[in-house]
Amino acid sequence: MKKTTLLLISILTILSCKENKNVFIKDTTHQQKIESIISKMSLEEKIGQTNLRGVSSRAKVLPEDLKESVRKGNVGAFLNIMNLEFVDELQRIAVEESPNGIPLIFGRDVIHGFKTIFPIPLGLAATWNSKIVEKSSEIAAFEASATGIRWTFAPMLDIARDSRWGRIAESPGEDPYLAKILGKAYVKGFQGDDLTNPYRIAACAKHYIAYGAAIGGRDYNTVNLSEPLLRNIYLPPFKSAIDAGAATVMSSFNEINGIPATGNKFLLKDVLRNELNFDGFVVSDWDSVTEMIAHGYASDEKHAGELAAKAGLDMEMTSEAYEHHLKTLINEKKISIKELNDFVRNILRIKFRLGLFKNPHRNKNHTGDFYSENHLKVAKKAAIESTILLKNNKFILPLSEKTKVAIIGPLADAPHEQLGTWSFDGEKEHTNTPLTAYKNSKVNFSFSKGLNYSRDASKKGYKKAIRSAKKSDVILFFGGEEAILSGEAHSRANIDLPGAQEELINELAKTNKPIILIIMAGRPITLTNIIDKVDAVIMGWHPGTMGGEALYEVIHGISSPEGRLPVSWPKTAGQLPFFYNHKNTGRPADSISFIPMDKIPIAAWQSSLGNDSHYLDVGFTPHFPFGFGLTYTTFKYDNLSLSKKKIKFNEELEIKTHITNSGKKDGKEIVQLYIQDIVGSITRPIKELKRFKHVYLKSGETKEITFTISSKDLEFVNHELIKSAEEGKFNIWVGPNSAQGLKETFYLKE
Repeated sequence: MKKTTLLLISILTILSCKENKNVFIKDTTHQQKIESIISKMSLEEKIGQTNLRGVSSRAKVLPEDLKESVRKGNVGAFLNIMNLEFVDELQRIAVEESPNGIPLIFGRDVIHGFKTIFPIPLGLAATWNSKIVEKSSEIAAFEASATGIRWTFAPMLDIARDSRWGRIAESPGEDPYLAKILGKAYVKGFQGDDLTNPYRIAACAKHYIAYGAAIGGRDYNTVNLSEPLLRNIYLPPFKSAIDAGAATVMSSFNEINGIPATGNKFLLKDVLRNELNFDGFVVSDWDSVTEMIAHGYASDEKHAGELAAKAGLDMEMTSEAYEHHLKTLINEKKISIKELNDFVRNILRIKFRLGLFKNPHRNKNHTGDFYSENHLKVAKKAAIESTILLKNNKFILPLSEKTKVAIIGPLADAPHEQLGTWSFDGEKEHTNTPLTAYKNSKVNFSFSKGLNYSRDASKKGYKKAIRSAKKSDVILFFGGEEAILSGEAHSRANIDLPGAQEELINELAKTNKPIILIIMAGRPITLTNIIDKVDAVIMGWHPGTMGGEALYEVIHGISSPEGRLPVSWPKTAGQLPFFYNHKNTGRPADSISFIPMDKIPIAAWQSSLGNDSHYLDVGFTPHFPFGFGLTYTTFKYDNLSLSKKKIKFNEELEIKTHITNSGKKDGKEIVQLYIQDIVGSITRPIKELKRFKHVYLKSGETKEITFTISSKDLEFVNHELIKSAEEGKFNIWVGPNSAQGLKETFYLKE
């Protein structure tokens, strides 16, 4: 074990800031107004601020009892009210007729766009580009605010290591460093520098916390993990978002080590409030307060409300434990009036920061510029940058626009599916599909779906598709998943192409025509069964409104694929969970000792197979590693050098390397830097992403790339819950992905 050299700090100050780094400086004037309002509020009004309610989207008129609740001050916020007349009337009642005129907040799941839909968040993560993430969120906020929405339930910052999990589609991927950068960008995009700007909306960092670590990739499932793992992997993206000023945080559905997050005092108070200095409000996820009963943590609705309140939950989404029982719990002295006042204080603080007390009503002249030329331009750029080229045999791509293509597959013209999960307000009539893009081009093409939708098992369309393929030069197969197959509650045990897609690809391969597989999906799709049947693979995710035009430009070389994997791509679901930054184990697998199952001799001696950590049938590597992505050119790395072989604590290390575009086309590389702490007081990952840069190079051009790190980048939380860097030897790699790169070594010493 190495000598710990940094000052020991207590558990309550780990990961904390010496000062609140939130972009919002506490406004003493607001605080005085908040205290004045609280002093005038009845107990019922205070409880009302903790209630988040909704109205059925099918409702034609506002229920009178709901209006009366607002009139009495018994509702603090609404979600999913998209009838503008309802929005206007409810806010009017709250401001003009409720006892203290406290405005409402209207929230909505604005996840990856409002009307103009951008790639799903996992696709945006594949851009490795904080600027495009920020811009897409800014546009989403601008469009959504036109309908009175001032609060979104995004970004989702759950680290996702299991592609079976449906909500991996909403995640920033498997790496905490990348997630930290993107989390900050989402918050800045939604909120801007001034939340009073009526075109901005409050962000909500969710799901706090470790929701993506659910057992088996099954949504809502149990999470068991150590505190060092929680702090080293799952907490950093939330800290980044809170430091960026995230106005709200959402508690997660799952339990963590036996205690549901919604009733977890340690997480909501000790960590979130005391360590991370969060001063916005915490909202539950949908019914997650009363779901503590099903968890077996609460005996009934009243007990669930008590547990959530004692844990520090400020606002309850849709369930009614607070509304029904907080008054009684206060009278019974199980919850104090001070605790309730703190909830109200946190909620009012955000309402003041949103400027709702000065400007509560939506601007009826604000149109949102839905589907404007500029918004569509950014959506197309995001889709291009998210597109990942996974295979390109014999450089078959890009295709000439003179190539005769057969467009086949269930996702070639599926405007709704292309938008992806959580795109409530996107309209398929505005979707630009691949087929639409080809119709607007000069390319000679034929079109035959072959399958009507992704799960279709019918062979009725095979013959027509095969005839079309035989008359073409190249087959473009647009496959993947419908939007409904990913997202909340949509986990899959088998993540192969669903339906008869693999069978159809096998039949098309018999034509001996090259096949380009373009995948639209909410997760990595296992390709082991068909990878040898296709000549190229493009991952397009669910690319959003402008996905068709973006994919057309990538296929034909008008634009280059620029994405890199934000998650490891498995060979089979049996490998999951899989992540690049795993531990070495005592018996790490390697290609020298590994013997695949079909090479094992008959009647082999039991211990003759190397006995290391692998699967006999699929080995120990992913199909494609984290950070992977091809382009239409090639890059060469050389001359890796370090400014020093030894650095001291708080001393900087400069890393330089040369990168050359060795191909025939101009292109962009995402240069990635990984570090391994070889020996630690707790075992450390084999690699961790610490830096990356986007580098554009003309054909034949060479650039020197420089990274700078310090001992701060080497810190981790150990088994004693102390965050520090430790003396010792470190490996460092610079390369194109987590599995390749030039390697050097340095030491950290006092």
